[in-house]
Amino acid sequence: MDDQFTGVEEANGEYKLTEAAEGEDGEDRRPFKCFLDVGLNRTSTGARVFGALKGASDGGILIPHNEKRFPGYDQETKELDSETLRKYIFGGHVAEYMETLADDDEERYKSQFSQYIEAEVEADGLEEMYQEAHKAIREDPWKKDDEEGDKKTKEEWKAEGKKYRKPKMSKEEKEARIKSKISELAS
Repeated sequence: MDDQFTGVEEANGEYKLTEAAEGEDGEDRRPFKCFLDVGLNRTSTGARVFGALKGASDGGILIPHNEKRFPGYDQETKELDSETLRKYIFGGHVAEYMETLADDDEERYKSQFSQYIEAEVEADGLEEMYQEAHKAIREDPWKKDDEEGDKKTKEEWKAEGKKYRKPKMSKEEKEARIKSKISELAS
């Protein structure tokens, strides 16, 4: 199916629905269809959930939707500005915020974008970073577990899950804790 429904090759911010493709025997083959479940997320224009929808739709999945909730949609003219949507896809709004914050408040810039600074990503390099990520996903869409490509064992995943859990307290520990709290309140 991934050969027949390639989706959008290069993210350009244009609105496009995945359509049926003609199969080898002349029959129309329908794309994989799913529906967006926003759950408890807000459905305001430009919300992140619609960014995920756009990414999945561009990937070749048929998700019934229209362009009204994408950033760049103008309510008055009822048209989508694809250049604004493209800017959001490639992090242009974040780059603008990075630049204004770097000029206005250097300390806040360093605290909010510390990981970008460590990775030596500048505001004008964000678009290139996202283009490289899109290209890498197109080449090999399978998630890598780690740098070497080794898969984690079942025991490693269990240890990962237990890393932040506190062990249960015994009955004696609970009673001692209650007694210490009572003695603190009494004094």
